[in-house]
Amino acid sequence: MRNQIIAVANGKGGVGKSTVSVHLAGWLHDQGHRVLLADCDAQQSSSQWLEEANPDIDTVQFEKADDILDSLQEHAREFDYVVADGPGSNSETSRALLMVADLAVLPCKASLLEVRALAEATKILMQARKIRGGPPPATIILNMVQPRFKLAAEMKKAASALRLPIVSKPWILRQVYADAPGQGKFVWKMGAAGRIGAAEVQKIFEELMPEAIATNRQSSRSKKEAAS
Repeated sequence: MRNQIIAVANGKGGVGKSTVSVHLAGWLHDQGHRVLLADCDAQQSSSQWLEEANPDIDTVQFEKADDILDSLQEHAREFDYVVADGPGSNSETSRALLMVADLAVLPCKASLLEVRALAEATKILMQARKIRGGPPPATIILNMVQPRFKLAAEMKKAASALRLPIVSKPWILRQVYADAPGQGKFVWKMGAAGRIGAAEVQKIFEELMPEAIATNRQSSRSKKEAAS
C-alpha cells in the first residue's frame, strides 16, 4: 500500500469536517496504520482534539496554501495515511489541499439546501481534477442526520447530479459527537454513551476505506507467522 493523503473537505463550515477527520485518523491508527493528521483549518481544533484523544498520533498544522503544496506530500512519505482537515471556505488552502490529495471525503448535512451548497463547493474539486487529469476521487458522507431520516428522492437527484458516490450509512446526529471534542475523546472511548456511535463510525469507515481493513488483517497474519 502506498502512502495516501485523504482530504476531508467542504467549503461550507459547520458540516462536521473536524469530527470526521479526528475519528478517521483514530480509526486508521487503531487498524495498525501509521497516521498523521494535517490540520489545515485556521481554528486548528482538530489537531488539539486529537492530541488529547490519542497523543500517539502525530499532528501537523498548515496555515498557508504554499506550505501544503510544498510540504504535505513530503510529510506523507513517513506515514501510511495523512488525514487532512480542510478549511471551512473555498479558499486557496482548499484548492492546494485538493491538488495533492489522493482521496476527497466530503461531509454534507442531509438536506436539499446543503446538497445544493455542496454543488457549489465541489467546483474547486472539479478544477483540481481538470488540472491533474483525473484525481482525486471523492465520496460524500451525509452528516448530522436526524434519526429515522429517509433520503428524499429530490435530494438523491441533486446528489447524483454531482456524480459523486455517497456512503450508504449516514452519520447520525447524536449528542455524544457534540460532547466528544470537549472531553478530548473518540466516541468509542466514551463508555455506554458512545457505543451506538462507535458502531456507526466503524460501518462508515469500513465502507469508505475497505482497503485499510484488508491491509491490517494481512499485517496481523504476517506478524503471527513471524512469531510462530
